[in-house]
Amino acid sequence: MAPSYLLEIPRPKTFLHSISLRTGAEIITFLQLINKVSGLYGLLALLTGAELSGLQLSMYLYSFIALLATLWLYRHIRLQSPFQCLLLAHMYALDSVVNAMYTAFFGVAWFYVLAQHSDDTAAMPGAPGVTSSAGFTSPKYNVSKAEVAVEPTGGLPSGQNAVAVGQRNGSTGLGNAVFQSGSIMSITLISGFWALRVYFVFVMLAFARQCLRQHIATNASSSWYTSNTQLVHPQNLAENPFEEGKQEGHGWVGKLGRLMLSGAPQYWLGSDEDGDWMRGVGGKFRKNMEPQGVVERERRRRSGTGPPAPPRELRAPQLADLQEVRSS
Repeated sequence: MAPSYLLEIPRPKTFLHSISLRTGAEIITFLQLINKVSGLYGLLALLTGAELSGLQLSMYLYSFIALLATLWLYRHIRLQSPFQCLLLAHMYALDSVVNAMYTAFFGVAWFYVLAQHSDDTAAMPGAPGVTSSAGFTSPKYNVSKAEVAVEPTGGLPSGQNAVAVGQRNGSTGLGNAVFQSGSIMSITLISGFWALRVYFVFVMLAFARQCLRQHIATNASSSWYTSNTQLVHPQNLAENPFEEGKQEGHGWVGKLGRLMLSGAPQYWLGSDEDGDWMRGVGGKFRKNMEPQGVVERERRRRSGTGPPAPPRELRAPQLADLQEVRSS
């Protein structure tokens, strides 16, 4: 059985080990907007009479809808709204899965076309081949060697007709198309970009988790906390802000919020690896959780916003400073 820590969702604290999660989320979302603009241009291509397959049309429609949703949620990154940031992170993770499916399908279809070499004599009449559509400069016939077959002509006895018969290269096929030098480079680049995309997913989830926990720390009742700022709750989980009866738990917002947190409640509402729930929230929220006692009174006294001074008759008698006066 695999160790439990291998099954946990990674929780990065910074973006690229030098940038805050909020700035990283803004950069990732901006790149997402640039990526989804292709859906708008794809739909505009229909106005020019371009022919699109059903799969291409579905991809452009999905990209356009994702573009509008991302534009609506982008401004909530600076506001750090818990529900909108949760929705943006889940949308980005779901979009990564959908894009991976589209990429895999189009990649397999492309390598299948390369393997077929539809520009040769076996191509269907009128069907554009790889060379004509992609700008390849390969020869018209893909053969490994040519043999000449001769036969007597019907007229002159001293003449012969020669016919060149090509033998197809035995290395053609899907494997040959995949393991070409250009194909290997493309697969390497795509794999590298998708590894970076997976890291971006973890960053977006970590930022949404940070916003949610900040919201809980500032709005949860003090009865949920003990003196060491750990939560008093079964399984050491914080109170769900989208529960029924709470302010954020009404309507479709509450239902969708509960659905988003139900997938991994320990990740969203549980403590960190060392058992400290508030460590991932930030130091500025620790100060708000400190008991309001002598420290708060001293702060008010120094700032001049404390209670008025007691009457003079209630003050303790003070001794005046005496100076020794010497007669000259």
